[in-house]
Amino acid sequence: MRKEEYKRIFEQEENYWWYLGMRKISEVLFSSVIKSSSLKILDAGCGTGGMMLFLKKFGDVSGIDISPEALKYCQKRGLKQIKKSPIEKILFNDEKFDLVTSFDVLYHQWVKNDLLVLKEFYRVLKPGGYLLLRVPAYNWLRGKHDEVIKTRHRYTKNELVQKVKLSGFKILRSSYANTILFPIALFKRSSERFLPESKTSDIKPLPKIINNLLTRILYLEAIIITKFSFPFGLSLFVLAQKPLSQQSSRE
Repeated sequence: MRKEEYKRIFEQEENYWWYLGMRKISEVLFSSVIKSSSLKILDAGCGTGGMMLFLKKFGDVSGIDISPEALKYCQKRGLKQIKKSPIEKILFNDEKFDLVTSFDVLYHQWVKNDLLVLKEFYRVLKPGGYLLLRVPAYNWLRGKHDEVIKTRHRYTKNELVQKVKLSGFKILRSSYANTILFPIALFKRSSERFLPESKTSDIKPLPKIINNLLTRILYLEAIIITKFSFPFGLSLFVLAQKPLSQQSSRE
């Protein structure tokens, strides 16, 4: 990812509608199974650290990222438990964490083998620990934004669920998200092919009234997703658990 994109994310991550809404959806998903506030948490592919700050209210949070530029912004946020580490070979011991989160990382061009990454998540989780993944959905939805942020692949639900299962996990929830705005995004992505190449991502400041409206739409999805899974959307979540024993993982 370009250096200016890390700066853009750092500046927008605390208040931008998409980050606020996705954090809310993430919280309701893992809060449905995790009630403790003293977890050992790993944010794998922590970027500029916005999600790490949010996760701190649930326990002790460590973060890893391959980008020195991203980790510099983590340090600006005052985050200390960060490491430069590839997610294909995580620099932590086996069975260290209660929760591993990975938000919009698995899709990236830097990730050459997503199944290997999922097995690493499995390795560093304690038996009974949880994994929460988020990735962009549908490869046919690739657009200018994907070119800028170096997207390797966008996933379908069945595809991601099968890979998580192959890594040994038990699936607890899987759902698309950012569904209500899907028609608008589809129109935008379809029209982009007629526009000049963009050098920046879709993460741009918006008027406050629009930002608040879009935030409320994703907050509404967070309420809905507690009861129902969305059949399509721009993003995809999977919540999974590492079995308590090897035998249960084979069942």
